[in-house]
Amino acid sequence: MPVAIAAARTEDAFAALDSGALGLAPAEAAARLRAEGPNEFPSVRQATVLLRILAQLTHLMALLLWGAGVLAFVAGMPQLACAIVAVVLLNGAFGFWQEHRAERTLSALEALVPRRARVVRGGRVVEIDAREVVRGDVLVLEAGDRVAADARLVASTRLRVDLSLITGESMPVDRDAGPCDADGPLAALSCVAPAGSTVLAGRARAVVFATGAASELGRIARLATASRRAPSTLEVQVARVVRIVTAIAMAMGAAVFAALQILHAGLGESLLFAIGIIVANVPEGLLPTISVTLATNVRRMARRRAVVVRLSAVETLGAVDVVCTDKTGTLTRNELALRSAWVAGAGSAPVPVDREAGPEVRRLVAAAALASDAQRAGHLGGDPLDRALLGAAAALGIDLEALDGACPRLAEQPFDARRKRMTVVVRAGGPFSTPAASPCLAVTKGAPLSVLHRCRSVRCGGAVRPLDAADRARILAAHDALARGGLRVIAIAVRGGGDELGALPLEALEDDLTFTGLLALEDPPREEVQASLEACRRAGITITIVTGDDGLTARAVAERVGLWGERWRVIEDRELEALDDAALEAVLAAGHGLVFARVSPEQKLRLVRAYQRLGHVVAVTGDGVNDAPALHAAHVGIAMGRSGTDVARAAADIVLLDDDFSTIVAAIEEGRATFANVRKFLTYVFTSNVPEIAPFLAMAALRIPPALGILQILAIDLGTDMLPALALGAEPPEAGTMERPPRRPGTPLLDAPLLARAYGFLGLFEAAASLAAFFLVWRGAGYALAQLQAATPTLLAHAAPAGATAVHRLATSCTLGAIVCCQIGNVLSCRTERPSRARAFAIAPLLRWGIGVEIAVLLAIVYFPPLQAVFETAPIPPFVWPWLALCAPATFLLDELRKRAILLLRARVPAPR
Repeated sequence: MPVAIAAARTEDAFAALDSGALGLAPAEAAARLRAEGPNEFPSVRQATVLLRILAQLTHLMALLLWGAGVLAFVAGMPQLACAIVAVVLLNGAFGFWQEHRAERTLSALEALVPRRARVVRGGRVVEIDAREVVRGDVLVLEAGDRVAADARLVASTRLRVDLSLITGESMPVDRDAGPCDADGPLAALSCVAPAGSTVLAGRARAVVFATGAASELGRIARLATASRRAPSTLEVQVARVVRIVTAIAMAMGAAVFAALQILHAGLGESLLFAIGIIVANVPEGLLPTISVTLATNVRRMARRRAVVVRLSAVETLGAVDVVCTDKTGTLTRNELALRSAWVAGAGSAPVPVDREAGPEVRRLVAAAALASDAQRAGHLGGDPLDRALLGAAAALGIDLEALDGACPRLAEQPFDARRKRMTVVVRAGGPFSTPAASPCLAVTKGAPLSVLHRCRSVRCGGAVRPLDAADRARILAAHDALARGGLRVIAIAVRGGGDELGALPLEALEDDLTFTGLLALEDPPREEVQASLEACRRAGITITIVTGDDGLTARAVAERVGLWGERWRVIEDRELEALDDAALEAVLAAGHGLVFARVSPEQKLRLVRAYQRLGHVVAVTGDGVNDAPALHAAHVGIAMGRSGTDVARAAADIVLLDDDFSTIVAAIEEGRATFANVRKFLTYVFTSNVPEIAPFLAMAALRIPPALGILQILAIDLGTDMLPALALGAEPPEAGTMERPPRRPGTPLLDAPLLARAYGFLGLFEAAASLAAFFLVWRGAGYALAQLQAATPTLLAHAAPAGATAVHRLATSCTLGAIVCCQIGNVLSCRTERPSRARAFAIAPLLRWGIGVEIAVLLAIVYFPPLQAVFETAPIPPFVWPWLALCAPATFLLDELRKRAILLLRARVPAPR
């Protein structure tokens, strides 16, 4: 059927699909949607549930615990072996659930930016969800649109499309509406726009002949095999941490086992010790916590109107130190309104565009309306500039329908970002009636310098005369005066001719133009953007404006939003083109504030790459097709969700639902918080490793029984520590997050300061506090060190008197209690790496729950008889509770003192020059 429709005439194609130029009636479209189903492509097959569960049970950390379980079984400790196996299974189940939950979250967030399509229904152009497109719909395609379904072109104007999604070829191809040779694959048919292709230039209408699974892209999707999301840089770093920790655990366990065997220790004792070292070193809850942190921060960014398209962008945002931002729609509201006009003549001063405007101004606005592509009714089609021009024409009392009827469009050359202008050819009628020798009129609209360059005459006082140097100087002076006021200025020029005018090649058509006048439009800055830019300055982020607008207009906007200063400069396209790469890098590194004006897509991409060569982490904003190369090349591409094209959104890492610069600042803050939160819970989790290892080191060095059981270690890692660690991963950004410079790219998660804090300070204190509680119980029971050492062999062989065994259970319970209480102080301290007592007591709800659950699990383990039997615990004696109660505030206060000492040392050490 596609081949037949492609080879058919337009009328026959409509007939074969029971459609027409006016599209389907809404009722017929609804009936077809019910009968044929939504326009959805088959989902790429994911790994089966079984394979995904197996992946959770066979990663490196899980394999290490499997090995520890086997060792426990070989050593004659089946209860311990079963416990370790249970830990692996529970951890795997939790990891699978979190992975599934994160996928659902990302899918839900993607739905916030639905694919849209414009179709003709009952003769009217309407915008619908792309899922609702059906066979027979007439698609309305413009530059930046992604084709929603396989469609046969029925009308086109200089249409160029990107088929790389289907063919893999990146070169754009031309398409036209005439019947084509039906020999070859669908993507090769010149009159077909396949689903998934992207309109790069021009416009067209096309009738849909295949949707969803029946489309060419649907066929490709059916052939797709399972695909997996690439890991983010954060996950790569965490995987490296896991490998390091696993290697350390295995090496320590093997070395200690070998050393004990050399010292002629029993096999059971040596295996117990080795297993204890391995289990104590493995942070079992680390991987699930990573999944929760990423998912939580992505959801929080969505609440702040920034939808993450690629997960890696979450972490990369925290290192962004340069933002190349558009002006229109990002710094400004993208709500253009026509304010004034300038026409050559007596006085030659800008005049307001209102009901009092004279005939020349009305003629100028009418010409601009003819060259506008926005719909005459509603606000669906067209960019803000065209909508503003049509709105101004209507406000002047110009009947747009009558104007279109008197001056029907015959041909067009769509706007091109490189030429910076567009041209339409219309029948000369109404206010543009001309002698019979010139029945047609070409209207050119675009950047003033670009249009003026093609003019040879000027309309002045209703008459046309040659354009001389004085006229050019007056036009440029008027342009500069308007642009300095922050107004966006466009020029209008016309050319009369015969019927052959529409058939002229582009260069010939836009030659020998008559300059008609200038129109100035205002796009006011967003109210909150000045505060957001100031936040970026305090955060050490360089803001560079990159715009296609005039340099004077861009400078005026920079001044109005508080960016412009003594060390700022404007560089326009020609000056930028004259700079080689070395000179450009010197300009970027000079420390000036920069506004790049009238830049082309290639120049914007060049700027991004130059910043990257200088070692900067670059975020780029964009909304159009021409922004896609820079969005794709940047470390973080940020597309506009409201005004952005499908192409821009597809190339971006993050989509702003409100097109607001302040949302970029919020997203950067969340990105910084993500990296900081991972470091927080790494510090928290690794700290407890030291008091978990210390009992086994003391056991080997002092020949005493272990101060902590292996099941008690697991109770800490997967019971008491788990929820507080998750809460740390979900912490909101700290106050002052945007007051500090960005972190350097490649900064490791696990660095020397973190290890020193976790292992060398907090961990050592917790180890000392927990061992003190252990010895306190033995001392209270009348056991000095010598008596304890004497009782150790019988305790290890489970042949000790009942009294000694009971004391040992009390002592290990108190060790467990001391570690848990120290971890409460630790989790409060880990919320920041800087002194902040106020933040410690402003506890988020999830962290309050975490601490509450931590205490509840401890009490259940030591007081609930069934759990006492499993974990070999006993009720903590009353005389130990004061010691345990001091552990939490002592841990917190000691770390506060350490933080303040570091600040004092840094204040005394002079900064490097």
